[in-house]
Amino acid sequence: MDMARIADEKSREAAEKSTIVSRRLFLFLILGFALVFIGTMVILIDAILYGSGSANVGAVIFIGPFPIVIGAGPDVTLIVLFSIILAVLSIVVFLVMNRKTGRLES
Repeated sequence: MDMARIADEKSREAAEKSTIVSRRLFLFLILGFALVFIGTMVILIDAILYGSGSANVGAVIFIGPFPIVIGAGPDVTLIVLFSIILAVLSIVVFLVMNRKTGRLES
């Protein structure tokens, strides 16, 4: 009887830890959407107020683990460099979070 209770407590603790990880991942997702929205609003307000004639565009497209970085405009080197740094950082964060999740499951 005691062994069953111990096993039940361990499974309950594992479920609580996975819930904490799920909440953190969900918060990171919401934070990411909020940052993209705020950044878009800042760029829109800047374009409305100062109306400069040139535009810069940069993007990172992930196909599996491989990032494809594209950009266009006068300051494209800075944007592409920043995009590459963000792509590497996102891969590192993914690997760290995946490693922590794997530890919690074992």
